[in-house]
Amino acid sequence: MSLTSRTRRLSAGLAVAALAFTTAGTASAVPAVSFAGSSSSASSATAASADGVLMNYVVNTKASLAHIRKVEAAVKAAGGTVVQSYWQIGVVIAQSTSADFRTKVLASDDVQSVGATRTAAVSEGPVGSAKASAKGLAAGEATVVPDPDEAKQWDMVQIKADQAHQLTDGSDRVLVGINDSGVDDTHPDLAPNFDAKDSVNCTGNGVPDTTPGGWRPTTSSHGTHVAGTVAAARNGVGIVGVAPGVRIASVKVVNDDGYIFPEYSICGFIWAAEHHMDVTNHSYFIDPWMFWCNDNGDQGAVQESVRRAVEFATKRGVLSVAAAGNSNYDLSNKTTDSSSPNDSTPVTRPINNGCLDMPTELPGVITVASTTQARAKSGFSNFGLNTIDVAAPGSGILSTLPGGGYGTLSGTSMASPHVAGVAALMKSAHPWWGPRDLAKALDRQADDTACPATPDPRCTGTTADNAFFGEGIADALDAVQRLW
Repeated sequence: MSLTSRTRRLSAGLAVAALAFTTAGTASAVPAVSFAGSSSSASSATAASADGVLMNYVVNTKASLAHIRKVEAAVKAAGGTVVQSYWQIGVVIAQSTSADFRTKVLASDDVQSVGATRTAAVSEGPVGSAKASAKGLAAGEATVVPDPDEAKQWDMVQIKADQAHQLTDGSDRVLVGINDSGVDDTHPDLAPNFDAKDSVNCTGNGVPDTTPGGWRPTTSSHGTHVAGTVAAARNGVGIVGVAPGVRIASVKVVNDDGYIFPEYSICGFIWAAEHHMDVTNHSYFIDPWMFWCNDNGDQGAVQESVRRAVEFATKRGVLSVAAAGNSNYDLSNKTTDSSSPNDSTPVTRPINNGCLDMPTELPGVITVASTTQARAKSGFSNFGLNTIDVAAPGSGILSTLPGGGYGTLSGTSMASPHVAGVAALMKSAHPWWGPRDLAKALDRQADDTACPATPDPRCTGTTADNAFFGEGIADALDAVQRLW
């Protein structure tokens, strides 16, 4: 196993923002591992390809059915296969083993840009060959924990969720998508709020698969942990989520090797939009690049495709919340990246602020940094003035694990679902609000948090808005009390 592979498993068990795991009641250590990888030179035009190597591509065109049909024809004429088409955003996911596929497709006047979604061959094989795995956990395998652990949830106290719950636990009219590694819907703290009909597996080349159980975790506990923070039920068992009265759906975008490729993420955003989700949580970065640069051929095309997917979801009423990342990196002053592509050979390259950590830095996405129990910035958390929107607890967070268990994880992956939960409470209290209303309220209602008393030159800005905490620490009580 390569060092890159080992690192991505240690740094969350997938390309996510979680850093460490311990069983409930033990201390959570945070190893020195990165949230993401690096990539090749920003000036490099395209990913290498060769005849016989199966690659996936995004092909961008105008957002209309007519243009999509023409691009589909161009893909086929170039010897490729259409994997999935999104006429709503003008994106076609294509697959080909031809080294000159990109050149041939770009010859079409209807094609705006083309980009390979990976730098290595497609691991799941040709479209249609990958089947959803339902092995996860069968019903009845979860073990009920008899003693509630709500008193151990310091994180709920920090964001005032415990006070908010005195007013409301949230409404079951609100649906939150857990875009992650899968959710154990048999867990006693998650089953009461789980929505199977709106759950999906996107890890087969980005094609939505609704095979029952395909949304469950197979190699990672990450998504189940995130789900518990958002909406573990108030049922006298285990813990309580930020919004224990709302519904959750599993949108599986992390494959069994721990990768979230662009086509998976795009599938997840479009699925959420078309299934009327109110909030989605994205505790991951899109592989194989830590930062996708708009001045790079492949990366620029992919950045545009994912941007369109996020924009479409926002227009359809979905608020997207994402983890800032765990590299202790200044997202507002990017200089170098040295740990990606993580699906082949990482190299060091110069980058600039046109290179985005996706999806967290895309327009319309709420970027969440992590705090400790002492209300300080978590040592691993990324930061950045005018990049971080809000902060929330992320160090040593107790939540649900597959098989009916509980344990602690640390990372901005754990911070993000707190904010998704607050947004769900807010949507419950103000059902007429759309994503922009929710985003403004999250900023406005966050508790201002000053930079450290001991000066840290990285923490620029003011108490009201700074590089470490953005607008402040999310406030669940303010999210609901104005209604009552």
